[in-house]
Amino acid sequence: MQAQANSTPSTLNEWLALLEQRHFKQIDMGLDRVMQVKQKLDIQFGCPVIMVAGTNGKGSTCSMLESILSRAGYRVGLYIKPHFLHFNERARIDGDMASDVQLIAAFNAVEAQRGDISLTYFEFTTLAIMKLLADSKLDVAILEVGLGGRLDAVNVIDADVAVVTSIDIDHTEYLGTTREAIGFEKAGIFRAGKTAVCGDPVPPKSLIEHAEKIGADLWLMGRDFNYQGDKQQWAYGGRNMRRNSLAYPSLRGANQLLNASAALAALEALRDVLPVGAQEVRTGLATVELPGRFQVLPGQPLVILDVAHNPHAAATLAQNLDNMGFHPYTYAIFGSMLDKDIDGVIAQLKGKIDHWCVTDLPLPRAATAQQLKDALLEAGVEPEFKPDAACTIETFETPAAAFANAQSRAGENDRIVVFGSFLTVAGVMQARRPELH
Repeated sequence: MQAQANSTPSTLNEWLALLEQRHFKQIDMGLDRVMQVKQKLDIQFGCPVIMVAGTNGKGSTCSMLESILSRAGYRVGLYIKPHFLHFNERARIDGDMASDVQLIAAFNAVEAQRGDISLTYFEFTTLAIMKLLADSKLDVAILEVGLGGRLDAVNVIDADVAVVTSIDIDHTEYLGTTREAIGFEKAGIFRAGKTAVCGDPVPPKSLIEHAEKIGADLWLMGRDFNYQGDKQQWAYGGRNMRRNSLAYPSLRGANQLLNASAALAALEALRDVLPVGAQEVRTGLATVELPGRFQVLPGQPLVILDVAHNPHAAATLAQNLDNMGFHPYTYAIFGSMLDKDIDGVIAQLKGKIDHWCVTDLPLPRAATAQQLKDALLEAGVEPEFKPDAACTIETFETPAAAFANAQSRAGENDRIVVFGSFLTVAGVMQARRPELH
């Protein structure tokens, strides 16, 4: 191991393989080690920084901000995670994924400065991508928080605008078991004297109190900004500006106007340094893309990809499925990490799914397909053992195998929904790769 650590990897895949097994645990909360290396690297952003945290909706909000600001002609840097097919998806500059060469150079920079400080995979790669973005002469940087906020590696940067999209129960072993506890962790990205946007319509008191205690300028949904709309268009209203006749975001789903409103509040707060016109907002929202967030793929049967992996996201997925109209049968490819609230996810979706194809995932901390099947049976999902069964539960070793089975059984008017862990969706994306690329 020591010999390997002393020889610098020459490819991105070699780097990632090394980082995955170098630190003694995958998640190691705290900012001291990351802050030390950040200071050695002299990471400084010479542009406004927007930071986005939240239980759900982070990726959508980041992508909307990137799309709008890019349409306005700004050079935008984006850090978003996790990735589906390529690590490079996590870093975008001016709309393009970072190259292997750029990422390897950033990894080498972190390695040269970390000395004997041990960093997790997430901490090391976060520092590398922030170094890459900070050195790329950006007009604006958008940074997605990973887990929580207060102790997340991204939080070594002071954001000019910090956005919290939603607060719900997830990652309880690290963040706490109540919305109040989790709200406090998310509010840790707020800074004194800087704008703090909360897009959750019912924010925990802990978030409001922390913002007030540190002197952040808190913007609350329903108090400082809001939205209204009909079937054709919608409007945003903020503290000092309105945006009317807006196109609905191209990202589908019930909560996207909440996310879009939070993004527009952040842009309103930055309007003096990053002015954005009405047409750029309309076009940016209408053309934004983000894989795996209620992503409906063309063709028959319909295929829906959604990384819903907690009860809050599963409830939104259920609502979105209801809004799609009639389909004779719905097939689900479902895989999950064992530490997720699997029972809570199933409770939201069990009445929406006819045929369950549950799958193993290639990580030790994943739930097995058999564990998922047991959870479904415990929840009262009853398979019917007959040829035209209205409900089945089958287990598979991979998402690709589960998807192939669903495809072989589904009629052209049925639909297949792939949800749960990012690895579930990524596995199906990989299987469909000739069609997707």
